[in-house]
Formats: sequence, structure tokens, C-alpha cells
Amino acid sequence: MKQRLTDLANRCYQNGHYTFSHFLSASEMDEFLQMKQELAFVPFSAFGGSEDAERQIVRFGSVEMFGYEEAFPVCCLSCRPAMPKFAEALSHRDVLGALMNLGIERDVVGDILVRDKECYFFCLENMKEYICQTLKKIRHTNVVCEEADGLPEAFAPVRKREEHMIASERCDALLSKVYHLSRGKCIPLFQEKRVFVNSRQFENNSGTLKEGDIVSVRGFGKFVYLGVVRETKKGRVTVAIEKYV
Repeated sequence: MKQRLTDLANRCYQNGHYTFSHFLSASEMDEFLQMKQELAFVPFSAFGGSEDAERQIVRFGSVEMFGYEEAFPVCCLSCRPAMPKFAEALSHRDVLGALMNLGIERDVVGDILVRDKECYFFCLENMKEYICQTLKKIRHTNVVCEEADGLPEAFAPVRKREEHMIASERCDALLSKVYHLSRGKCIPLFQEKRVFVNSRQFENNSGTLKEGDIVSVRGFGKFVYLGVVRETKKGRVTVAIEKYV
């Protein structure tokens, strides 16, 4: 993957045009961001189809570099039951399994959002026609797949504000409160590289977060850290987050 990204950066710089990766997972984005210094000779940006997308495409090049902007080759597809009355509720795994059964690779598909019997997902522009023509069934439900103008508001991620009092702003103390875990059970999450902050692996359990940081913990969920709300005379702090639900 690193070699592929390096090749894309070099092609952008040498040939004078934008280049794009496939969709990168959170761990792959972390690996890419670790290459930032190596690839400092070319500007880049990342986008996954929506502001909160976890899987993202990296674009090498910029308006300043070329004098024009080229859109990310990503489109949004909707998938709904052909006969809603007889349809079954779907899960993320059901939709992903149906897509993989089409013989495509995981990296051509971005985030998948499912609500009951319908779903929306992002894919590479050049895969749109093939997916729409061949995705006809998810589990036992016949479906209609077509391009959408964008992600409907009902499918946009919902965030719920929460406040938690903690002894310090250490990351493990916050995760313990947010996910109702003992501190002892939080430490392995860092050791197993399951904690990401702004798409980068975060292995320092005693580290602190900055206002606006997006924290993702594999198997538990994601939240935005909003910072300290108030502090007690004894040094304990109340912090606010917005948790994705």
C-alpha cells in the first residue's frame, strides 16, 4: 500500500495532474499519515463522500499546484427493497457481503450506512454502473440500486452530547467513562492498536486530547472531544463529547 501511494504521489508531481487512491481504512490512513514527511513534495487531501466518512480517498495535488480543482471520484449509491412489504431488515454485514459477492475489492467501496431496510454507500465513480447493474439481492431481499444525489439527512450520522467527570484529561480515563469500562480494560485497547485519533493510531493511553479531536475505538464506536467544561476545586474536570449513535 505504501508503495502504491508513493507511486501516486510521484505520478502527480512528475506528470502534472491529480492522482487518487482507492478507499483507505482507518488503519491504512494512519500508515499513510506516517508517510507525510516522505511525501512532503506534493500536497494532498482526503475525502470519503461525506464529512464524517471513516474510509477515505487520498487526492494528490492542489489548486495552488495546478490552477484548477478536480473532484474526488466518489459517488453515493442508494439501495432499497424492490418490494418493501416483504423485505427484511438489513445489517452492515449483509450489505458488505452482497457487494463482495459481486467480485469487487473492498477498497472500491467506502462507508456503508444502513437504516432498517434501506442503505446508502459510497463507491468509486468507475464502479457505479457495474454495481447498479449487478446488485440485485441482499440476503433474501430483492433490491434496486441507483445513484443518489447525496446522503439523506436521515442517514447522516447522529451525534449525542454527553458530559463526563474524570480525574484527569488522560485518554484512558475518558474512554473508561465513555464506554463504561474499567481502566484495566482500557489499556489493552491502546496496546492492540484499536484507538485512533483523527485517523491516526493513538497508542499513548496517558496522552491528552485536543478540542475537536475525533476519537474512534474499534468495536466500541466514535466520538468528538469538545474539551473541558468546568473544573472542581479538587482538580477533577468535567469534559464534553459528542458521541456518534
